[in-house]
Amino acid sequence: MCGIVGYIGENKKAVPFLLQGLEKLEYRGYDSSGIAVLNQNEIKIVKKQGRLKVIKDILGSKDDLHSNLGIGHTRWATHGDPSDVNAHPHLSKSGKIAVVHNGIIENYINLKKTLSKKGYEFKSDTDTEVVAQLLDSLYEGNMLGTIKKATDLLEGSFALGIICTDYPDTLFAVKKDSPLIIGVGEDENFIASDIPAVLSKTRKICRLKEKQIAVLTSKNIDIFDFSGGKAKMEISEINWNVDAAEKNNYDHFMIKEIMEQPKVLNDTISPRLKDYSIKLDNLNFTEEYLKNLNKISIVACGSAYHVGCVAKYFMEELIRKPVEVELASEFRYRSPIVDKNTLVIIISQSGETADSLAALREAKKLGARVLSVVNVVGSSIANESDDVLYTWAGPEIAVATTKAYSTQLSLMYLIALYISKVLGTITDEKYKNLIENIKLLPEKITGILKKASSTEEIAKKYYQTEKIFFIGRTLDYAVCMEGSLKLKEISYIHSEAYAAGELKHGTISLIDNKTLVIALATQDKLFDKTISNIREVKSRGATILLITTEDKADKISDIADDVIYIPKISNILSPSLAVIPMQLLSYYIAKFRGCDIDKPRNLAKSVTVE
Repeated sequence: MCGIVGYIGENKKAVPFLLQGLEKLEYRGYDSSGIAVLNQNEIKIVKKQGRLKVIKDILGSKDDLHSNLGIGHTRWATHGDPSDVNAHPHLSKSGKIAVVHNGIIENYINLKKTLSKKGYEFKSDTDTEVVAQLLDSLYEGNMLGTIKKATDLLEGSFALGIICTDYPDTLFAVKKDSPLIIGVGEDENFIASDIPAVLSKTRKICRLKEKQIAVLTSKNIDIFDFSGGKAKMEISEINWNVDAAEKNNYDHFMIKEIMEQPKVLNDTISPRLKDYSIKLDNLNFTEEYLKNLNKISIVACGSAYHVGCVAKYFMEELIRKPVEVELASEFRYRSPIVDKNTLVIIISQSGETADSLAALREAKKLGARVLSVVNVVGSSIANESDDVLYTWAGPEIAVATTKAYSTQLSLMYLIALYISKVLGTITDEKYKNLIENIKLLPEKITGILKKASSTEEIAKKYYQTEKIFFIGRTLDYAVCMEGSLKLKEISYIHSEAYAAGELKHGTISLIDNKTLVIALATQDKLFDKTISNIREVKSRGATILLITTEDKADKISDIADDVIYIPKISNILSPSLAVIPMQLLSYYIAKFRGCDIDKPRNLAKSVTVE
């Protein structure tokens, strides 16, 4: 969740890179920031609560922080309030060691008690300061050996950046259950939580694997495992266009990423479809394996979980196997019933989501085969899965996901069709029709986006509303869950998604003339029933915004105050179209409310702690 950067080079360029790198990681969410550099044999730290601009302003008045070695951090508070003292980096008692940390040290209280008995005093409420003092207590002149000893004592998840005054030309990095990459440069090397931080400097990336320690100088990089063994460094070349991680001429990353959806959907779908044949990379589910499946379990968090909720409906219809959708944060704590005859599908944009990674490991421990759907190549979830399908959505910077959701959903369509074809649970006619419709998704979404200005006008009417319900049935309800999340996370309006047929079982008591109801009606078989539910809330005084398909224009008469039409498509695929106006509506409402759209309060892009 936090952002880590680090620099070691021959020239004294640490501070400019640290600031630039942290700026590229602002999307991850943070409430304080700081840097530590080795300057004239002394570690100097500047850290403050608030946005990175505060640090930049302080450093702008200093001309003495010239250094070739440094670490930086943007903190999202977990232990201790957002404050100057709790901000990272943290300095050891001796002043020799500084640390930045992403993750959670689960046994920090016991370690803190032990260190206190040895005379260590703690200035902050963080678990990270314990790491700095632990390293200090173990240090006897060999930093690599000290780090190895510390990893034996630390429990939990941690990515660490470490500098030491006795090693003026060395940057240390540690990874366990939290993402950390190395950027490989010319006469300079870098560490960071994510690729955008180093992309302006290098395209050569090494993703640290689980339980690895990296020792970086300006000329060399050595990697060791926690037991001390030397590990091979695997370098990959990033082929993103640098512009993919920049806003270009858009006001926010979110609207840029909404507008990118036709392209990224085409990138996700096209290489995997040849005529009517589906090629899912190296995935090979045999007919025998699929026939023996007793169920499919989809495990995810947030918007990825909502992808699973949509997928449950069409996967069960097409495959005729039971499909469960599990919140990853609940999965491993409820004694899940999975075995070798369960296919577990983990969905995660970053591939580093802590709860999803823990659920993956639990599923594998119980014997299940795990297929992951992720965006980031070489991420922890991808590496630990039996099978992986990449969404190829490119970098997604805005905290509120849009294009990742859409590409994940498109892959779930392909998985469902692939399995149903192998099992023979779908007719050739239906299979071909759905393939043809999937190919049309980018074009139809382009059509919706061309009418974004009309959605903006509707948002202008309702942005001051403080109570909003999203209602729909079956697939529409599942999409409403994502629409509601998008709205509340970036506009801070309280909203709820509700199955339209359930309103009368209690919740309709909340409906009054101050309520906006956003109703989704795209499912042909349930259209009339949904209209009846809309009439129920309208009779209680609610204002109605209806999202429906163009062919229903003559059937809605005066039921809605405003209508957004989407193109007609197969009912199973309608979620991919219906979510687009919901994304746009959330974006424009948040914009009119003056919200920090790309960095909403209290949220982080990559949730790497439980």
